[in-house]
Amino acid sequence: MRGDTAAALGLWGEEQVAAYIKDLGGAIVETRWRCRFGELDLVAQRGEYLCFVEVKLRKSDAFAPARAFVTGSKQQKLKVAAEWYLAQHPTSLQPRFDVAEVYAPLGRGTSQPEIIYWENAF
Repeated sequence: MRGDTAAALGLWGEEQVAAYIKDLGGAIVETRWRCRFGELDLVAQRGEYLCFVEVKLRKSDAFAPARAFVTGSKQQKLKVAAEWYLAQHPTSLQPRFDVAEVYAPLGRGTSQPEIIYWENAF
């Protein structure tokens, strides 16, 4: 992934997951929503759910699966940010937390990154 900045790769990974969600019939509600408590990579509607999607992009899973980097402290930060989001955007949809792993051995040069999507991950 040499030559790609972390921010550019992160945005690219989020775009890949957004396209994946749309292909499954979902809709992207927000991208990179920020508040003082943190950032939500993607907020998506999938059926009766409002999904707070954490995207993790890695070259491979040789060290550990990408989802392993959504630690307990990261989960807590996401929950607080999601509570803040819901306070500002009331909805009748059921909230849930999903994790999307994106594996791109060549960074943005990867033509078909592998996406593993975990519904209700925590």
